[in-house]
Amino acid sequence: MTGQLIIMRHGQSEWTLPDVNRFAGWADVPLSAQGREQARQAGRLVREAGLRPDLVFTSLLSRSIISANLLLDEIDRLWIPVERSWRLNERHYGAFQGQTRPAMLDRYGPERFATYRRSYDVAPPPIDSSSPYWQGSDPRYAACRSDGLDDRNPATITSESLRDLGERLLPLWRARITPPLAQGRTVLVVTHGSVVRSVVKCLEGVSDQDIRSINVPTGVPMVYDFQTGDASAPHPNGPGRYLDPDAARAGMEQVAALGKG
Repeated sequence: MTGQLIIMRHGQSEWTLPDVNRFAGWADVPLSAQGREQARQAGRLVREAGLRPDLVFTSLLSRSIISANLLLDEIDRLWIPVERSWRLNERHYGAFQGQTRPAMLDRYGPERFATYRRSYDVAPPPIDSSSPYWQGSDPRYAACRSDGLDDRNPATITSESLRDLGERLLPLWRARITPPLAQGRTVLVVTHGSVVRSVVKCLEGVSDQDIRSINVPTGVPMVYDFQTGDASAPHPNGPGRYLDPDAARAGMEQVAALGKG
């Protein structure tokens, strides 16, 4: 059997507009009008590719949730099972959350800024609990909503590196996403740029250094085919493929430009 993973960064948010250019992280930022259209176009691409998701995973952030709903509405599959998890949230950008990229570039200089933004194992400075973008009192991260996959408490996270993100994602991947892929099902994951980067790093064996240069476009689905078998966990047959390579390239260039302030 062949399982399929469709993974996509949400559509453009209000904070990734070039004239706004803020770090969002766990801040719940709405989609822009263009982001909504990107999500609808993603649905059309999925339909034209003949893909039929059996279940969908999103983060707890509205830009992920609404992107998934708009995509599924285009393919008439709003009825499929959905699971939402904080483990699919964007990387927690710590004190950078809510700040503009140009301001952080000026404050820390090009080298430190690039390290905080793109390195594998260096986290930005931690967020202060007085920040309006601190999630400690947000009910979606309350202890009663624990998924029981490990003892991590999302309410206490104050900053993350990409390595940290991969570690908190892994329990969900193993417990919830791998089993349906092993059954030959099609799984849709609508998430965030850093999560997609983490998945690409794992599935394609990207080095800690090379992952710095990988940018993820908004609103363009990527597909992995997984070979399944009784003797082993499902493994990808090759690298992921974007359903619209031209749009993906243009989107990557836009993401790279935002990082230049």
